[in-house]
Amino acid sequence: MSKEAWLMNPLLCLIGLGLFFWVPCGWSMEVTAPANIQAMNGTNSRLSCTFTSCYKVNNKKFSMNWTYRECDNCTEQMFITFQQKIINLKLERFRDRMEFTGNPNVNDLSVTLRDVKLDDQGIYTCYVLNPPDRYSDHKKIKLQVITEAPPERDSTVAVIVGASVGGFLAIIILVLMIVKCIRRKKQKNAEDQKTEEEGKTDGEGSPEEGAK
Repeated sequence: MSKEAWLMNPLLCLIGLGLFFWVPCGWSMEVTAPANIQAMNGTNSRLSCTFTSCYKVNNKKFSMNWTYRECDNCTEQMFITFQQKIINLKLERFRDRMEFTGNPNVNDLSVTLRDVKLDDQGIYTCYVLNPPDRYSDHKKIKLQVITEAPPERDSTVAVIVGASVGGFLAIIILVLMIVKCIRRKKQKNAEDQKTEEEGKTDGEGSPEEGAK
């Protein structure tokens, strides 16, 4: 192998490693948010949205939007945006109940909906673009509003019921065993008595045999 070839191989390796570590940074921005959130009517609900990126947030280039729609095919309505700073658009349906509670500098874009109402149900979407990342990303959150908390499963009741059923079955099994033992004992006594009577009959012999 020539000297030039030996020199080119390490160079190609370095270029390959550089591409390996450089290319993903342009594609690595990712948004994370829960797919479903359940909130009780009248309480506050935090809609969490965070993102990961190779780059720090530059307020002059960073872009973020929160939107709401009632259903999959309904029109989106923007209620919070970022244009060098957080801007709350005070959407009529939320008014002062929607508040930005995240911090873009630590990649947190969460919002909090206060005094949740039944008609707040719907799809909330968090859109993020953090240049020089090449592409934006977004996540949808489906908010379900409930009027009553789901009943908690009481394990104590389950234990009591299980113990009662187990005790009842144990008593039945014990009674059946006692009945079976009594029957066996009676059967054995009857067999012993029958054997004893047959033995007496054989010992006395018949009258005709005695005359002979």
